Amino acid sequence: MTERDAGMTPGNTQVPGDEPAATDDPRALGAALEALLLLATEPLAEVVLAEAVDVPVAAVGHVLHDLATFYDATGRGFQLRRIAGGWQYATRPEQAELVSRWVVEGQQNRLTQAALETLAVIAYMQPVPRSRVSAVRGVNVDGVVRTLLARDLVAEQGQDAVTGAGLLTTTDYFLERLGLASLSDLPPIAPHLPEASDLEAELAALAIVPEISEENHE
Repeated sequence: MTERDAGMTPGNTQVPGDEPAATDDPRALGAALEALLLLATEPLAEVVLAEAVDVPVAAVGHVLHDLATFYDATGRGFQLRRIAGGWQYATRPEQAELVSRWVVEGQQNRLTQAALETLAVIAYMQPVPRSRVSAVRGVNVDGVVRTLLARDLVAEQGQDAVTGAGLLTTTDYFLERLGLASLSDLPPIAPHLPEASDLEAELAALAIVPEISEENHE
């Protein structure tokens, strides 16, 4: 039996029960193209996309135009546009003011250097009373600690056995923001912790939490 007799064409080894090729299913092809474009940091040419999904360039161009039309017709907050010889997702001009305001406010919500240093001290010395953190940093940290508590990066858990002061620890959200599974994943700072003045300098030199912000966290 020849390939033609079996209902196949040269190079097509599809058998009954196999999933259809992307060119046979525009929805599957559209989903694949969406995934690639979402990952891209620059416009992708149709030929590049076609090579990635192994379909003809014409099929890719047709589906991309359909996607762009669909996004326009359904009033999405983003658009698929052809730019610089390729295709790229972008927010709509109508949302420019909202996006700009959100970006600016996000920058303002980033932790200060003092907050980052205080958070580093708590992370490595926890559970630790607030007075100890102040001693290490050489300044009163009440205001900074309030900020860290409000952002759910630290919490008070338990009390010091001698003074009765609340003990500060980091939270699960802290681990989430740093992409850590547990506190044991924190980078080591020294085999033995130095004295308070030296510890402050060493902790401050560590950029363990360079850009923690309130992104999408209430």
